[in-house]
Amino acid sequence: MDTDAGWSQAAAEPSGRWRTILARAAGRASVPATDPVPADGPPPPEAAYQSRGTEYGGEPRSVGFFGEAVPAPRPAVERPKLDWVTTPAAAQSPAERFLSVLRRNIGVPRVIAFANPKGGVHKTTATVLAAATIGGARGRGVVAWDDNELRGTLGLRAGSARHAKTIRHLVTELSEVELYTGAALRERIDDFLRHASDGSYDVLAGEEDPRFSWRLDPPTVRRVLDLLTRTHEVICVDTGNNVESGNWRTIMEAADQLVITSVPREDSAFSADWMMDVLIELGREDLVTSAVTLVSMTTPNPGPMQTDLVRHFKTRNRAVCVVPYDPVLEQGGWIDHTVLAPATREAWLEAAAVIMEPFGQ
Repeated sequence: MDTDAGWSQAAAEPSGRWRTILARAAGRASVPATDPVPADGPPPPEAAYQSRGTEYGGEPRSVGFFGEAVPAPRPAVERPKLDWVTTPAAAQSPAERFLSVLRRNIGVPRVIAFANPKGGVHKTTATVLAAATIGGARGRGVVAWDDNELRGTLGLRAGSARHAKTIRHLVTELSEVELYTGAALRERIDDFLRHASDGSYDVLAGEEDPRFSWRLDPPTVRRVLDLLTRTHEVICVDTGNNVESGNWRTIMEAADQLVITSVPREDSAFSADWMMDVLIELGREDLVTSAVTLVSMTTPNPGPMQTDLVRHFKTRNRAVCVVPYDPVLEQGGWIDHTVLAPATREAWLEAAAVIMEPFGQ
């Protein structure tokens, strides 16, 4: 491999990006003492989402993903990162502190996007386990949505299959469903959702027929997202692999929190790094700097690559969490979070608290 050639033509990198990653990891690049993050978390989506509790204003950026004017991000302020393990509240254990964060009043519904264009980096697993952990702590109001444009597997790996309905069925009846409000809307949209066996979260399954993908255009995705924010408090979205698709970019425009999923492999890191550069070019640098990276271990024993990735992503994101290897998750089948090893469940509890930390008080 020519180490002098840029690994990402799309990002027009003049030099080897992985060499930069290693340089940063070794401390040879300048790293700020604290990361600038928005005081109240990432900025909200455009004013169209008035059902989320607030009419958002502010000066528009020059252009959005699709040429529309969108609100400017909130002013960034420097805030030190929290040490979730060593600085719990005086009277609380770490687990109790994490649960207290997850149970906060978060004000308005929040959209959490799980992303990495590379396949096989635990996006679906992370979406399911984050939804299960947040929903288990809050007791209600969490949905995992498979917004993968081509044959997403979240619906197969999460929730009880009490029916075979997917996003396609909801979109087909979208105009009728949108007429409902309040409890009637929650009851009607439940017809299209699957549920975790313990009731901790709901699932909006993706469509397996690739011929349907063309119908998930930006306006349709916005309408579905508006319905979900009217019926749920936390919307966890598995974003799929195509950064050029309209549904991927629409979710990124609406997201309050980005979660980057990775495994300790070079190609996974390359893909995540390139995606962050794309988001910055598209005007969502705030989403990148406030992001949380989840590094999922694929073997029981950590190696030097894990250390390098953690150090690198800490230079670009708000926080990095490592979740341990668990043989239950390597089978690729139904994800039953109740049978995970205690260490795995504890790691996901911490990771979920870090993800939700900017919201509420």
